[in-house]
Amino acid sequence: MSGLSPDLEALIQTAAKNWPETEVGRGSTERGWLEKIGRLIGSYEPKARTTLSFLGESAATSFSLLAHPRQIRWRVLLYNLQLDGFNALPITGLLTFLMGVVIAYQGSEQLKTFGANIFVVDLVGISLLREISPLVTAILVAGRSGSAYTAQIGTMRVTEELDALRTLGISPMSFLVFPRALALVISLPLLTVFADVIGVFGGMLIAWNQLGITFTEFLNRFEYAVVLRHYLIGISKTPVFAVIIALVGCYQGLQVVGGVDSVGQRTTISVVQGIFLVIVSDAFFSILFSWWGI
Repeated sequence: MSGLSPDLEALIQTAAKNWPETEVGRGSTERGWLEKIGRLIGSYEPKARTTLSFLGESAATSFSLLAHPRQIRWRVLLYNLQLDGFNALPITGLLTFLMGVVIAYQGSEQLKTFGANIFVVDLVGISLLREISPLVTAILVAGRSGSAYTAQIGTMRVTEELDALRTLGISPMSFLVFPRALALVISLPLLTVFADVIGVFGGMLIAWNQLGITFTEFLNRFEYAVVLRHYLIGISKTPVFAVIIALVGCYQGLQVVGGVDSVGQRTTISVVQGIFLVIVSDAFFSILFSWWGI
C-alpha cells in the first residue's frame, strides 16, 4: 500500500498482524431447504414474467386482429401457409406412410397367431386417426417450422431489424407472430388429414400383402370399425398443437441476445420445448377424453 498517511498505515499493519488466518465465511452455516426453494423460484421469476408478458401481448394482438380482419397482413399469412403447409406435404406423407406400414406389419404378425387378420383394420385406423397422425405431424412441424421461426426472428433481432420495425410503427407481434400462428392453426389440421389418408393407405398395402385382405374388405371393415369420433378427436387436438409450436418458436426467437451463437442455442431450445409441450398436451388430452368416456 502506498499514499496512506502514517497513522492509517500503522492502523492497517496492526489489524493485519492480529487478523485470524482463517478465511472469511468458512464457518457459515448451510442454507436450509426453504431458502433453497425460495432462491430457485426467484431465479425463474424474471423468465416467468417475460413469458406471461409475451403470452398476454400475443393474445391481445390476436383478438384485436381477428376483430379487425383488414389489419391482418394476408400476404405474409399466405406465404407462411405455403411454406409451413404445402411444402411440408412430402415429408409428412412419407413419414406417416411408413408409420402405417410399421403398425400394420407389427400388428399382422400378432393377429395371424389368433386368426384375427381383419382386426388389423381396427388397429391401423384407430391408432392413426386418433393419436399417431396428429402427434407425429405436430412433432414434425415443431422440428421443421418451429425451429425456422426461432432462427428467422432471432436473426432479425441480431441484425436489429426488429428495432427498425418498431421505429416504423410496425408491431412485431402483428407482423411476425400472429401470421405464423394463424398459418399453423390452418395448415396443421389439413396436414393431419393428409397424414391420416396416407398412413391408412400404407396400412392397407401391408394388410393386402401380409394378410390377404383386399382393399374392398379393408375399406368395408374400416367404415364399420373406425367411427367418426376417433377422427374428430385427432383433428380437434391439432389447433392446440399449432398454437404451442408457433408461440414457442416465436418466443425463443425474441429472446435471442448477442450474436449468432445465441440463435443456435435458442433454436435448439425451441425444438426441444415445442416437442415436449406437444407430447405433454397430447397426454393431457388422452386423460381428459378418457375421463369423458370418449
